[in-house]
Amino acid sequence: MHFATDYIYHVYNRSNKIIFYNRDNYIFFVNKIRRYIFDYADILAWVLMPNHFHIMLVSNAKGAKEIEQTKLPGYQYLSKQIGTLLSSYTKAINKSLKLKGSLFAHDTNAKPLNEGSDNYTETCFKYIHQNPLKAKLVHKLSDWEFSSYPDYAGLRKGSLINKNLAFDILQIEEDNFINWSSEGFDKDDSKNIFYYHKCQALKKCLAFKLKIIPKHKPS
Repeated sequence: MHFATDYIYHVYNRSNKIIFYNRDNYIFFVNKIRRYIFDYADILAWVLMPNHFHIMLVSNAKGAKEIEQTKLPGYQYLSKQIGTLLSSYTKAINKSLKLKGSLFAHDTNAKPLNEGSDNYTETCFKYIHQNPLKAKLVHKLSDWEFSSYPDYAGLRKGSLINKNLAFDILQIEEDNFINWSSEGFDKDDSKNIFYYHKCQALKKCLAFKLKIIPKHKPS
């Protein structure tokens, strides 16, 4: 991963198995996002799914800064923090469930959205929030608490995201957010917010339905 200051990125990773086994796991991961990412980037949108996650963010100068005295040339603080987030979460889950090995099946990707269609940013933002609905985990966008949608919809006063920056970038009014976010997006553009196409293993894992009562807790 490489980050440039003030660039918008779609950061994502997935597993071929479940990575969030219960509600506490989701909350635990959100707290780690706050701990490891919050100071190094402005988070515009996020969603946690049973076997993967998406984070849309803008790197700041601190995050894009290269780490000195490292054997990895060009290694940046934001990349390091993301790696620490995932490794610390993996260690905690492995310990609690008595598992071993890597929890995530692939390297974390950070797709720059500034390069390409002007719609990439809007598409990614909508894709992230509509993900649980498309996967048939819920019947309404507001029913999935493990995303930034409740914050934008006024259902929760979360402080993890930079709402003002997101509204400015997307050029939408807060009062129109709910209707706007429910609109469709360009299917071709949705393919280009990834570095590779989704595989069948992803669809199989999304068949796992969590029976969780929405509480809109993450903040």
